[in-house]
Parts: sequence; C-alpha cells; structure tokens
Amino acid sequence: MNTKIWLSSPHMGGTEEKYVKEAFDTNWIAPLGPNVTAFEKALESYLQNNVHIACLSSGTAAIHLALIQLNVSTGDEVLCQSFTFCGTTNPIAYVGAKPVFVDSELDTWNMCPQQLEIAIKDRIEKGKKPKAIILVHLYGMPAKMDEILAISSKYEIPLIEDAAEALGSKYKGRKCGTFGAFSILSFNGNKIITTSGGGALVTRTIEEKEKTIFYSTQARDKANHYQHSEIGYNYRMSNISAGIGRGQMEVLDKHIALRIRNNNFYKSLFKSIEGITVFSEMSSDYSSNHWLSCIIFDEKKSLVTKDDLFNELAKNNIESRPLWKPMHMQPINNNSMFYGEGNCEFLFNNGLCLPSGSNLKEEDLERIERIVRKTFNV
Repeated sequence: MNTKIWLSSPHMGGTEEKYVKEAFDTNWIAPLGPNVTAFEKALESYLQNNVHIACLSSGTAAIHLALIQLNVSTGDEVLCQSFTFCGTTNPIAYVGAKPVFVDSELDTWNMCPQQLEIAIKDRIEKGKKPKAIILVHLYGMPAKMDEILAISSKYEIPLIEDAAEALGSKYKGRKCGTFGAFSILSFNGNKIITTSGGGALVTRTIEEKEKTIFYSTQARDKANHYQHSEIGYNYRMSNISAGIGRGQMEVLDKHIALRIRNNNFYKSLFKSIEGITVFSEMSSDYSSNHWLSCIIFDEKKSLVTKDDLFNELAKNNIESRPLWKPMHMQPINNNSMFYGEGNCEFLFNNGLCLPSGSNLKEEDLERIERIVRKTFNV
C-alpha cells in the first residue's frame, strides 16, 4: 500500500521543539507564559495594521468571544456566510442568537455583497436589524472586502472577519485578519501553521484584547479570593501549544510559498483537461495563501465526475474532500433563513479539494498527477 497522501497535514519547521522544551525546563505548563506572549507579539508584527492578539484554544472560541464583546445575545440575528465550516456558525447558537445565512459569489466563493445588502434591507424592514456580520475568507481566498466593508459601514453593523483559513493572504496588499471589528485566526492541525489546536482573536484595541483574556480565563475579578461577576470560559491557549506556534511562525512564509507551488501545479495539470477549473485569484487585488487547492467540475464538459476522481484518489490512498456543505443545508439549521441564488449549493455539488499540504513531496505530486491523468484518460 502506498503511503497516505493527506489533504493538509501538520508540517513542522524544526524549531518548535526548542520552545516547547523551554516551557518544560522553566515549568511554564499553563495557559500563560513566555511562549504565549511571544507568539502573540509575532502574530501582531506579522499582521501589522496596529492589531492586538489574544491567543485562545480555537478559532471557534475566538468567534464566540467576539460575539460576546459585540453584545450579541438571545434573540438577536447574525448575518453569516453559508459556505463555510460549522466552527464559524456554531458560536451564534452559543450566545442564543439566530444565524441568517448569505450566499456566496462565484469570483471568490465568499459572501456575496449584493445578497448581503438584500438580507440587511429585508431584516430591517421586518424590524429585525442584524447585530453582526460574519465573513469568511474561504480556502485562503480574500473576500470582496471593499464592498463588504462599505455595506457594514453603511448600515452600522460590525464585521467579524473569519480568517481561519487565510493567514498570510492579502487583499490589495493588506493582510487578511486585519479588516474586521474583530478578526479570528485558527491554528488547527490542518492549517497553514498549527499549534496542534488553537486560535486567536484579533482586536483593534488593547482594551478589547484584555477583555478577551479576561473572558478566556474564567472572568475572574481582581480580588484575593475567587470572585466572578461575569460568565467566563476556559479558552486561553497553553504555553506548550504557543511554543509550537512560535516555531511555526519561523516557517510561515515558506509554507505559504509551498502551497502556492501546489496551486500552480494543479493549474498546469488541469490546463488541458476540459471541464475542470482550478480555483484561483480573479485579479491582482487578491493574493491567496492557497490553503487548499480546489477544482470545479463542469458536468456538461467533463466525462469524469467529482465522485469519480474522489473515489480513484481514495483507492490510491490519496485524500481529497468535497467542498464545504453550505450551513443553511445542514440539519442543525433546517429552520434558518437564507438569502441567495444557489451559488454555494452549486459549488458544493461540483467542487473538490485536492491535497495541498506544504509538506507534499515531488514524488507525491507525481503520484497525484499519474492518478489524475489515468482517471481523465489524458
């Protein structure tokens, strides 16, 4: 049996163990310490734009704390991109609010500005102005930020920017993760860099960062005894995990370059195969980290289906994955509202994610190419 080729597996750079060892040697085995502080500073320096970062246990936790700080609560409505992972949307339920799902546009696969404004106008007409917007940069591709931000500003609805998949991506030269009232990052095992699990909330002020840390450490009041005036959560990142993150920051740009290499490989591979489009930037305003490289099948032109390629890759121990199933189509959201024209359903039905890890070797790419060419008979 051939060695497994994963969709996107962790890729260590070599210095992570040093920072983890420091944590053990100094007994900083806690949800605070030098690694946490240094990792936050490294991220702030990387993103620039005067942001402040609180490292947490997950990107989902970061969205939860962003919603809390925007005073979203029971009965409120939150506009959310439907084409995403449940980690984006579940925190809406955590605070007792209701998601209102918005379709994608087909240029970036992200929230459609036109459908967003339609949704806002309709909810306002019905006396239910949304409390927040959650936008996602899907698969590392930046959204149409100028248009989205203009709508957010026009209707005075704060934007939460989910950049979990987009660390290192840029829109008009500005790093994703710096556009929202709050932004979030993820360091899950399959992301551009990992802390094995973890995430961060990106804030605009130091006061918001401190409030985030307060909530993420059980909201303990300043007192000699344990006293709590607000509900808190156990969401802070550990010093061990942050040590991995420090080492990963040293290879972040290298990992992005390797993911871009993979995307270029797929564009070259499928260039002459009819009916297949490789997801890529619509213009020079967009710079994706290409966290995952994806393809769309045109069923009218391709004799090979999405399932055909998925199954053939699986037979050869190569992982691929359908695109995200839209959240408004999920059983947990059966009664949720959706504004759109079916773009995200089209993408789900016709798209496939291909192996994209920064640790793919040349022989892995050659093996993928052999299977693809065999499947398409080219």
